[in-house]
Amino acid sequence: MPSPDDRVRSVQLVDMQSGGDVSRIVTGGVGHLPGGSVLEQMRYIQAHGDGFRRWLLNEPYGDPFMSIDLLVPPGNPKAQAGYIIMEAMGYPLYSGSNTICTATAILQSGLVPMVEGEQELVLESPAGLVYITAQNHNDRVQSITTRSEPAFVSEAGRVVTVPGFGEVAFDLVWSGAYFAMVEASTLGFGLVADEMPALAVFGRAFVEAARPSVTREHPLLGEVGPLPFIHLMGPVGTVANGGFRSRSATYVHPGVICRSPTGTGTTARLALMYERGEIKDGQWIETISPRGSSFIGTVLGAAQVGSYPAMSSEITGKAWTLARSEVLLDLDDPMVDCSDLEGVLSVRKP
Repeated sequence: MPSPDDRVRSVQLVDMQSGGDVSRIVTGGVGHLPGGSVLEQMRYIQAHGDGFRRWLLNEPYGDPFMSIDLLVPPGNPKAQAGYIIMEAMGYPLYSGSNTICTATAILQSGLVPMVEGEQELVLESPAGLVYITAQNHNDRVQSITTRSEPAFVSEAGRVVTVPGFGEVAFDLVWSGAYFAMVEASTLGFGLVADEMPALAVFGRAFVEAARPSVTREHPLLGEVGPLPFIHLMGPVGTVANGGFRSRSATYVHPGVICRSPTGTGTTARLALMYERGEIKDGQWIETISPRGSSFIGTVLGAAQVGSYPAMSSEITGKAWTLARSEVLLDLDDPMVDCSDLEGVLSVRKP
């Protein structure tokens, strides 16, 4: 007769935060996912095991404001590890804050031995290889600089009518996902913490209005899903050493305003400024979230994505460890839809 423990599964987590956004790094408990590349593994769990994402992001086990980073074997031999990103909106192909958290967890947990001083690390995201430089001191990662695939402006000068807000101008930029780039001042937002509920209301209305007319296709990656993000941009100010500074807010559909300025949002901002001739190779911008946290984005130079002129850049930030834990799931728990979970989770060993 089966033991009650036969119905129990578990995963091992390292919870990190970067800029205030929490990433749950899954280090164990998930079985083999079919597919060679990380993109193929992501598409498998998206199609056949999405209950895993819902389980760890929804109450009572999680929170939609969190993200999940599932460590998987890389398909590319240049990478030391792979990771699949899961958020409330689904499966972004790349994320700066999640990469900062994942790289820090991999090094500080010893999954890749840490080296004192500067250390190079290559990870494979669903979007491709991610090149990372870690600054380490006394067994702690002091900062992560991450460089992924180039970003580009897909469509400039778009306008959509948003119920309750009227006509809203935006530019569409790819930086690991599609971002609608909106000037916050045109809507009266100063991008401060007290505005976060109102920003979320605008974000939901905007995305629902804009999605039908926004592309779901990436020129090289194919189908990437409906519009998931908005990056609201504050005025740009200049600072010393060729840099810029700007308040910003990133909306994740449905209903989330990020605590951090987000790495992909910052990259999208760089790509838009680069396209407009407002920033040059080697210059940088510090984006500041409504909560006051910040990332640094630096332009590396021109690139090409299919027929689109693009820009390569890097994002620098820091992550902090919040918790190391084992989360248990009884497959008979009525609060969790386990219909597509059993084939993804490993059998728990006593």
